Amino acid sequence: MDADPVTRRCLLGAALAVPGLAARAQTAVPEAAELMAPGPDEGLAAGFAARAARGLARGLVQASALRVHVLGGPDGVTAANRFAASTAPDGRLLLVLPGAACQARMIGDSRARFDPGPWPAVTGSAAPAIVAGRAGPRGAPALRVALPGPASPEAAALLALEMQGRATTPVFLSGGVAPEAAVLAGAADAVVLTGRAVLVRAEALGLTPWFSLDGRDGTRDPAAPAVPGFGETVGPARPALVAAVRAAGAALRARGVLVLPALTSSDQVALWRAAARRWGAEEAEAPETGARRLAPEEAAELLATLCPAPEAMLAYRQWLRQRLGYQAG
Repeated sequence: MDADPVTRRCLLGAALAVPGLAARAQTAVPEAAELMAPGPDEGLAAGFAARAARGLARGLVQASALRVHVLGGPDGVTAANRFAASTAPDGRLLLVLPGAACQARMIGDSRARFDPGPWPAVTGSAAPAIVAGRAGPRGAPALRVALPGPASPEAAALLALEMQGRATTPVFLSGGVAPEAAVLAGAADAVVLTGRAVLVRAEALGLTPWFSLDGRDGTRDPAAPAVPGFGETVGPARPALVAAVRAAGAALRARGVLVLPALTSSDQVALWRAAARRWGAEEAEAPETGARRLAPEEAAELLATLCPAPEAMLAYRQWLRQRLGYQAG
């Protein structure tokens, strides 16, 4: 566990008083660092990166310049590939990894040529995601679930409902149609709600929150503590599919996880995590995004959920192919 701010200052002062340790204390903080983030410039991930650059620079024990480099599209695959291929583990390059990039990897998108599992998480931004619905029309054989498409992480809600024993049918939406609009039009009975005020929006639609898409440890979402997590609604059978549903749910919730390269030294990881804690204590997440700032431990748990075991990814790809006729190119 990282020391508190007073202890950190004492340790730094002690290091400066001992020959040899002073140099290491001074060189531990990079004079400049780059924070890579997926585009566009006005996107959620880039906005989080800009706030993180300012907050982490203030939280470091000595002045450091953090420059945000936005590249690629909003799914984050381009940025993650570049980060994986071009980084040195010296604490000078960080990445905001969005959930969409991990979703692309899980479904077998050939563009995703990175493995985020070994990347140390520093902090993150996450929003709630709940599955809400109502009974279908009288005589309807199955619940109609509004989905953007089979490759979207929302498709895991269909699998989750089926694992609960519900009969379902997907309602794929044409471009630009919001899932909530499909519910209002009477074309769908269930939907995945993410972002701000999810419970208020569910009530406005006349929907009941059935469950939240929880993390690997099954903790209920702080934004909806009365809503059971997915893990509470299914038995212990088929753990690979449970992990896959949770990974897709994490892809929906993760606005971005700020990570360092694999093999970054433990002192560098501790330095950035301490800066993240100080930033988190100073500034709350922007409420209009519906997201909350994650402590380093929470960010690491979210990243672990986003990176399920190979058997979970394989099980989910098989389900996509058999149930929805989808296979990534």
